[in-house]
Amino acid sequence: MDFQPSARSADLAQRVRQFIDTEVTPVERDHHRQVAEIRDAGGDAWQPLPVIEELKEKARAHGLWNLFLPAGHEGPYAERYGTDGGAGLSNVDYAPVAEQMGRSFLAPIIFNCNAPDTGNMEVLLKYGTQEQRDEWLDPLLDGRIRSGFAMTEPDVASSDATNMEATAVVDGDEVVINGRKWWTSGAGHPDCKIFIFMGRTENPEADRHHQHTMVLVPRDTPGVTVERMLPAMGRYDEPIGHGEVSFRDVRVPKANILLGEGRGFEIAQGRLGPGRIHHCMRLIGLAEMALELACQRGQERTAFGKPLNNLGGNRE
Repeated sequence: MDFQPSARSADLAQRVRQFIDTEVTPVERDHHRQVAEIRDAGGDAWQPLPVIEELKEKARAHGLWNLFLPAGHEGPYAERYGTDGGAGLSNVDYAPVAEQMGRSFLAPIIFNCNAPDTGNMEVLLKYGTQEQRDEWLDPLLDGRIRSGFAMTEPDVASSDATNMEATAVVDGDEVVINGRKWWTSGAGHPDCKIFIFMGRTENPEADRHHQHTMVLVPRDTPGVTVERMLPAMGRYDEPIGHGEVSFRDVRVPKANILLGEGRGFEIAQGRLGPGRIHHCMRLIGLAEMALELACQRGQERTAFGKPLNNLGGNRE
């Protein structure tokens, strides 16, 4: 298999890198400082600062928007919301683009390529009905709302999607949802309007891979409560974050089921596989950026009359 990026992929990666270097990096440190000051003063650090929306408008004007759109979706969504109106990218072609976005915490948000929205939008693209797409996919692609992904649970090994214990029980024309989720990505954003929830449907005749269902749950549905936001390595990662969310006798229309009853595991595999590639590529970009900053620091900081890079241990 040829892993060389296409000409379009290489061009997008170069344009993303240039945009980050010229537009994002110069304001990113000040952005983080302002968020920390708001948090330390007891304010609402989850409200995105104005600079985020300003940069999103610039990125969109440069055709750097919804870069994640997968190949095969070059229809009306790509025309309305895609990069330069072009066709979607394969995972091989998106990987170098994601790598460049990893150089900045803000970049995925600015390009409308941040998790969990990318995965949730792909779920709606691949598995959603036209009505579900019209209600939720359009505003997500347009950047007007954000979303959350509620799969992981505190009491089970959630890396195996068949372990979920929260329930999604069909009751006539409704689905009744109960359970406790945590590390629910996207829960902290004030514009998060919809959760994709995975729960056990309880079909005794089905095998373990057909026991779960994914359901669209509007955040403002009675019984949905974001209990708290969870820090990871001392950071809350505003304005996206991860939260603990409880669902208590939540009722949504049966039409909110994605793909069909008992097909949640199938959707999870289709969603999480590409997402893990994207995450890994962004982390490679982050590691490259960290190495560059360390080398720069080593050249600028002196000790014993010479740059740190020239000290014996570091040279080795």
